[in-house]
Amino acid sequence: MSLKMPEPDQAVLARRTEIVAALRAIVPGEGVIDDVDALRPYESDGLTAYRQPPMVVVLPSDTAQVAAVLRWCHDNGVKVVPRGSGTSLSGGALPLADGVLLGLGKLNRVLGISYEARLAVVQPGVTNLAITRAVEEMGFYYAPDPSSQIACSIGGNIAENSGGVHCLKYGLTTNNVLGVELVTMDGEIVRIGGETLDPQGLDLLGVVVGSEGMLGVVTEVTVRILPKPETARAVLIGFSTVEGAGQCVADVIAGGIIPAGMEMMDRPAIHAAEAFVNVGYPLDVEALLIVELDGPEAECSHLIGEIERIALANGAVSARISQSEEERVAFWAGRKAAFPAVGRLSPDYYCMDGTIPRRRLPDVLDAMKELSAHYGLGVANVFHAGDGNLHPLILYDANVPGELDKAEAFGNDILRLCVKVGGVLTGEHGVGVEKRDLMPEMFSETDLRHQQRLKCAFDPELLLNPGKVFPTLHRCAELGRMHVHRGQVPFPELPRF
Repeated sequence: MSLKMPEPDQAVLARRTEIVAALRAIVPGEGVIDDVDALRPYESDGLTAYRQPPMVVVLPSDTAQVAAVLRWCHDNGVKVVPRGSGTSLSGGALPLADGVLLGLGKLNRVLGISYEARLAVVQPGVTNLAITRAVEEMGFYYAPDPSSQIACSIGGNIAENSGGVHCLKYGLTTNNVLGVELVTMDGEIVRIGGETLDPQGLDLLGVVVGSEGMLGVVTEVTVRILPKPETARAVLIGFSTVEGAGQCVADVIAGGIIPAGMEMMDRPAIHAAEAFVNVGYPLDVEALLIVELDGPEAECSHLIGEIERIALANGAVSARISQSEEERVAFWAGRKAAFPAVGRLSPDYYCMDGTIPRRRLPDVLDAMKELSAHYGLGVANVFHAGDGNLHPLILYDANVPGELDKAEAFGNDILRLCVKVGGVLTGEHGVGVEKRDLMPEMFSETDLRHQQRLKCAFDPELLLNPGKVFPTLHRCAELGRMHVHRGQVPFPELPRF
């Protein structure tokens, strides 16, 4: 564990009894957890290498309670970390020893559905898959579908701008959210966006989606729902080389075809997934593409033929087209279960998340093999090939001294490689704690200062989810934002220009 969090404020910790009592006055009953053992389930999110029990957990039941908790914490200088289902893989919901962990799990109701307007209004604790379950009887679905969709919440999806298999054609969370109700750190309740595509005033929705819980707490979400396509068919394509599969992906997109999903697994991931779900994946190939086409039947049949032609031109050795809905779902079952399946290959794995230009897939996969040999750690690749979003799973054993450090160094080199070839540090998992100290690899000091000024506009006291995203979180006064009171500026020791 190489990343450090801010040192706890001992003055705040000394007030713990007072803080817990004040929060219980706002959220009565079982809505406040302060017992040491009961805090353990909240000590980490999906990045389990990092653990830190929070000072106290608060579980509000409605927006009014969220606003009251934030207002009290703001007025009393107490930090707050928002948390959805706790499935973040970048440590975005890692608690602070001197902070309140604000769990949104009780805000889990579907508030309204309009099939005419093709939207649903839900609370942030509703799981991603539950949105589709709520509308599927009427032939609709919610498009973004992270592998953790059975557990991850829509509020967390907004924090991390989550993706999934179908984001190649239908966009990430930011492309499928129409509006939010947001509570700012000082307890103000605001609405951003709404039921239409063109909101009044400044369009701040793009700023809020993907802001990793640092600008406000989302308490209501309006999302698009889409009619289920007339036809959906998937094809499994095996390649004798990873390079051939990578070039096939680039050629399909260059050919003007946008599949509903296009995912790739390498040999270790194929074998792990097949052993886990037994769906008939070919085991004599180095790479497997799963490509899904949706739309009218005639269009799907034509495009599958085109994709087969492109695949053969890139050295494909097998192709199997789903003949039924059950078989299509089975094709995806292995991909959806790939993460837990790879977990059977070693005691631990470290899931990375970076994005590269599609044309660089073969180069990056080759370089990853060299890094694997350099660090002496295995790696299995499962990724969203269509949009270049990589998910290398680095295999290690946490019980072997030094292996976690090697896994982290391996992962950091992969992310540096992503940036070097023209990609970015993340695709859908966010920056959180995991990639915080790599931000200068991608952004200049000027870039980071501009991003921090935005943070200051929403949260000038820096109380909301501090220690995440920014490698160095400057005080707002250092960034040129200050309040002058009777001619006295704060922090007079700082040079000003």
